[in-house]
Amino acid sequence: MARLVFSDGRPLSVPQVGASCIPSLARSKEDMKLEQYFKGLADITRLRVLNLLLHGELCGCDIRYVLEMSQPNVSRHLTYLKNCGLVLDRRDGPRIFYRLAEAGFGTTKQLFEFLQRAFKGEEILQEDTHKLKESIQTGLCTRGEWRPFSALAGPRSETRV
Repeated sequence: MARLVFSDGRPLSVPQVGASCIPSLARSKEDMKLEQYFKGLADITRLRVLNLLLHGELCGCDIRYVLEMSQPNVSRHLTYLKNCGLVLDRRDGPRIFYRLAEAGFGTTKQLFEFLQRAFKGEEILQEDTHKLKESIQTGLCTRGEWRPFSALAGPRSETRV
């Protein structure tokens, strides 16, 4: 092992780093979940997706149409949101439907309610909402009626996996 010395030849004394010198890395599950949520929110495309999903469950093609992005790009962002716990999905034949994670109470509910308020002042998000409303009313893909902010209406009666 190499010995560290000063330029005048004196040995450099390096204290042993023990467990007492390292801050505790133990974190609660809630802290870790919150960190994952904020990582999921750290991209404008994912914020745009969440804005759309505040209005209820959507097919991936609805999201792709509104965002005007390629399917692989939209899929990558949806997967990121799923992995951080903000979005759930279900398959129905060839289509995959996405919705906000269950937000009956606690941090997730507060986060989605905050996002709903914060998104109201953002022009691009309002344009996305308008485009989604038009696509639903013309029957572009999935739903037949416009239900603004239906994802926050309350607990769901059925459990989906």
